[in-house]
Amino acid sequence: MTSVLVIDDHPIVLQGCRCLLEDWGIERVLEASSVLSGYRLFRREKPDMVIVDLALQGSGLSGLLLVRRLRAQDSRLPILVLSMHGDPVIASRALEAGADGYVQKDTSSGTLFEAFERVRRGQPYIGHELAMQVALLGARKDTPLGDVTQRELQMLALLADGRDYTQIADELGLSYKTVANTCSQLKAKLGATSLPELVRRAIQYVSTSPGTGARLGRGGMS
Repeated sequence: MTSVLVIDDHPIVLQGCRCLLEDWGIERVLEASSVLSGYRLFRREKPDMVIVDLALQGSGLSGLLLVRRLRAQDSRLPILVLSMHGDPVIASRALEAGADGYVQKDTSSGTLFEAFERVRRGQPYIGHELAMQVALLGARKDTPLGDVTQRELQMLALLADGRDYTQIADELGLSYKTVANTCSQLKAKLGATSLPELVRRAIQYVSTSPGTGARLGRGGMS
């Protein structure tokens, strides 16, 4: 019996994925709405494939860390990212974290099916246009997020989600000073002269899903 775990904090996305997967002949569809519940369900049920969002329950881009944890647990697990983000930097980071495929949520059901089938068969998938943008990242000098590290990217996502330094420190298991210093580095990288301007740029480059959810910091999943 084929089983697929879908991790997304939007009920309508979960419902839509369930309907599509059942139409495609998947016998068992598992659902989780947060990083922590998704990881625990994965550990307990050992699904044949995982479909995961990156921006879960207001925790920035914590789905990236979840993908990394899933890949560490099972090097052969097919992982497909279904995300609202179309920035090639974010897509590239998802693939680097261990995702086998990346599709945007506004894609057609036909494209999603193609991505699903490719990833399920152990083949990589990323849309042609986005794939070209990812391939060109190294040569592009005007990519706003090109020099941003994985940790900095997550901080930007949390800033875009309305978190202050104290909340970001708690979310990521870091000290307040570390967060403040990292955000100062981000200002320099993105050409922001103040925190409000950095927040505006974070919203511009890395919009995230609303809401609050389970914290993913040090030891958040075990």
